[in-house]
Amino acid sequence: MVVDHILTVPQGTFTLERAHHDPGEPLRAWDAADELALAHLAEVGAAGDRWLVVDDAHGALATALAAHHPTSWTDSVVTMAATRANLERNGLEPSTVTLAPSTSDPVGPVDVVVVKVPRTLAVLEDELHRLRPLLHAGSVVVGAGMTKSVHRSTIAAFEGAIGPTPTSRARKKARLLLASVDPALEPGPGPAPLRWATPEGLEVTGLPGVFSASGMDPGTRLLLAHLPDPEPGAVAVDLGCGTGVVAATVAHSHPDVALVCCDDSFRAVAAARQTVGAVASDATFHVTDVLDGVADASADIVLCNPPFHAGGARTTSVAYRMFAGAQRVLRPGGTLTVVANRHLGHHVALRRWFDDVTVVGSDPRFVVLRGRRR
Repeated sequence: MVVDHILTVPQGTFTLERAHHDPGEPLRAWDAADELALAHLAEVGAAGDRWLVVDDAHGALATALAAHHPTSWTDSVVTMAATRANLERNGLEPSTVTLAPSTSDPVGPVDVVVVKVPRTLAVLEDELHRLRPLLHAGSVVVGAGMTKSVHRSTIAAFEGAIGPTPTSRARKKARLLLASVDPALEPGPGPAPLRWATPEGLEVTGLPGVFSASGMDPGTRLLLAHLPDPEPGAVAVDLGCGTGVVAATVAHSHPDVALVCCDDSFRAVAAARQTVGAVASDATFHVTDVLDGVADASADIVLCNPPFHAGGARTTSVAYRMFAGAQRVLRPGGTLTVVANRHLGHHVALRRWFDDVTVVGSDPRFVVLRGRRR
């Protein structure tokens, strides 16, 4: 299937690609909700000095709105890279868009804001509560999402934090939430960090949107039951660390191991700092695309529970980049241990990069695989 990379909207015509575009996967860098939001902003003549784009997955909105010098507020370092690349692809200076991580608050007041509806309600509630103090009575607030992501709870989140929120008619399976700022509204507190404990008594910190924020998922539980036994002084990498529960478990049983926690999510690394920092004396943390910035042949063990989706789209490309990155950072003879759904067939893919790929644990849903660096 040939993918059209040309987006034509009232703001202009733009060539856009996802980060790490795979020609074999028919995935675009925007969706119908992006198109609907851009058309609405042009139709109502939205104007102001300070524009904000929230959760712009691949930089499509920021690129189309670059003339307004928006801030893109995102949780993903991959989104930041995609935004820069799409700006340059369209002859725009990357400096026209300010990239702000989700762990910081944007600068207000904000005149126009477009919020792409995230997959997790807690993330939306957190963003809207933090956004509310930056708004004024005349702020234009547009939520945009595919109809499958817009529920009564989504509307309630906007109305509870911003004000009355009618919705547009659905178009191309997309819908807008058109919130009006109610100056008299006093929102309650936003979502607080979640705390839960492992069977060993380790306290885990979860933040909105972080994988397994409220408790241990079954795949990770199986992985923890089949961890390798590192040598004293070994370096272990928790790749896609999420809350950091894997790294914290290693630190609890092997306090002499040096830990490296990597995730492309700012929230995840912030959560892992709290979880792992409470038990580990030697740990470093990286908000990075897979293992960018981690030195070649610097680790003895890589532990990973790779995703099989990106932004809602099912894909194995992220996992495969993780496997290739692990092969690069492992020392000769080092091992990668992966837990994954059985149906993904990762044991076949792993043999591209690793020798001695074996099953070290399994249950009806998941399998734990281990491979040795050539």
